[in-house]
Amino acid sequence: MTDARLRYGRASLALSFLAQGVTFALLVTRIPAIQDRYGISDGLLPVFLAAVPVLAGVASVVTEKVVARVRPGVVLRWAQPVVMVALLGVGAGTEVWQVALALGVFGLAVGALDASMNMMGVSLQRAYGRSIMLGFHAAYSLGGIAGASMAWAGAHWDLSLLVSYLPAVAVLLPAVLIGSRWYAEGRTAGDVVAPGRAQAASVPFRLLLPLCLVMAFAYIGDSTVSNWSAKYLQDVLGGSEQLATVPYNVYMVTTLLGRAVGDLGVRRFGAVAVVRGGSVLAAVGFGVVAVAPGAWWGMLGFTLLGLGLCVIVPQTFAAAGRMFPGASDVAVARLNVFNYVGFLVGSPLVGALGDAWSYRGAMLVPMVLVLATLLYARSFGAEPARYGGGHERARAADVG
Repeated sequence: MTDARLRYGRASLALSFLAQGVTFALLVTRIPAIQDRYGISDGLLPVFLAAVPVLAGVASVVTEKVVARVRPGVVLRWAQPVVMVALLGVGAGTEVWQVALALGVFGLAVGALDASMNMMGVSLQRAYGRSIMLGFHAAYSLGGIAGASMAWAGAHWDLSLLVSYLPAVAVLLPAVLIGSRWYAEGRTAGDVVAPGRAQAASVPFRLLLPLCLVMAFAYIGDSTVSNWSAKYLQDVLGGSEQLATVPYNVYMVTTLLGRAVGDLGVRRFGAVAVVRGGSVLAAVGFGVVAVAPGAWWGMLGFTLLGLGLCVIVPQTFAAAGRMFPGASDVAVARLNVFNYVGFLVGSPLVGALGDAWSYRGAMLVPMVLVLATLLYARSFGAEPARYGGGHERARAADVG
């Protein structure tokens, strides 16, 4: 594959990450408005919210099977438009069954999209021969900030959900469809293995398990911030309602900044050192949040959290690609399931501990789990696993 083709493939994939960041933020930041529009009760709302990651996990498993027959770029090319159309469906409906259907389609499409995007990112990183995964996730963070800002504007101007969603979809949908013409992936030594069942057999779960645990721990931490930071700052630390909206934005900005420079850190110090440093920094952030005497100390803790957690997820996907270079698509699809496991566990866990014990004490649980990443840090520098199959060197393959 030519250098130009790699550059175009990298840029088009970054656009897909950015578009997904915008789309997902538009959905999750307008959940109160969605609840009000459809009259969803407080008791029923958690069921709707849990259904999305459950269906996404199912779709990630199915994607593992699909990419044995078609390349991840084909899956991504079809899944991303479906996500955007489903978002419009969430805003356009009038009945509860309609929003349930739209969220179900959204969850299934998101699972396929997340898995295929990260499969392609891992593959392109191998072709480049240096760390670039953090850059893709930085584009996602940038999209998240843009989407949250659009959602704020929609709420500020009291726009309907459909009117809030339509401009973003109108711009991003044709952009990603055009960009998909340049989707590409790279293959290097050891990548040619038998498809389907042979690839699945070459990813023993016992070898992948440390990375799966790290992924779940990271998303437990992430979901704690996204779901509880505002309530914690206001109810526990005594911040104002306006100030309580700031921690998540600060977290997203620091996540963007950390990922923007993270690839340079990996290239200089190695993935193991960067993941260890990020884990310690995130744990310190949770500790500061837990003992903060006031709102501004809490803000400092959430800032440290963003800088620490941001490097872990992209490097976990990259580590799976290095560990199983000939079956990276299968490894990424299975690893991606634990993204949703962490999301499902994190928010209810903190809420239950906060109600039964204290929210300060609840913040110590994700702190300990993030620190547990140190036990598995060596997996981020692991040599490729040995598996059956060919070891021919194929420089690259176009997913057209």
